[in-house]
Amino acid sequence: MKIKETLLSACAVVAVPAGTAACTSGGGGATAKATPTADAVCEGGVYSWFNVDKRDVLTGVAEKEKVERKGAALTHALTRLHTPRVAVTFEKGARAVEAKAVLQALTVRIGVAEADDDGVSTAFADVHRPAQNLGGGTTTIDGVGTVVRYAWVEQVTADFRYACGAGKPVTGRATSWVVDGSGLLECSTPIEGAKEGEPALTAAHLSCDPGAPAAKA
Repeated sequence: MKIKETLLSACAVVAVPAGTAACTSGGGGATAKATPTADAVCEGGVYSWFNVDKRDVLTGVAEKEKVERKGAALTHALTRLHTPRVAVTFEKGARAVEAKAVLQALTVRIGVAEADDDGVSTAFADVHRPAQNLGGGTTTIDGVGTVVRYAWVEQVTADFRYACGAGKPVTGRATSWVVDGSGLLECSTPIEGAKEGEPALTAAHLSCDPGAPAAKA
């Protein structure tokens, strides 16, 4: 089955009969030096990161749709299941660093930006960043079958400690997401290498019939 998809996302991902494709990012070291910003209360401090968690999270899924002719466009809309957040919560100590600086430092920790590269981390560090648009684009199928469309993000959450100057260290938690993704699965086709909790398998559980091959890990 050939799939043609147009989506308004940073990373469009489609599932094929053999399984699904995905976009991922690598990790970084345990500590990263703070990226100075004009708004930082205390610049040039050092971050230590703990409990860094990166996982793909299902954000939307459509009801299964039976496609009976080649070239048909999918018409079922995605229902939003999860709205990813960009936020920094300060748990202890005076707020000696801005949320943007914390998030930019986290991009260095997870390996998606360099310490002196603010441009790469702009979206990741934007606390007003909108969630992915689940209503845009069209999808056509060059084949037949029972198809489910879904969307996901790679969510990142981490605890941090920020030490700067003579002041007391600041601790907190930061969260954002790295990529937007979308996918398609065919209910009668098993998803290769699928594990519980992955977006494609969760979408199959939600929209395919009970016991469908795609819903089995």
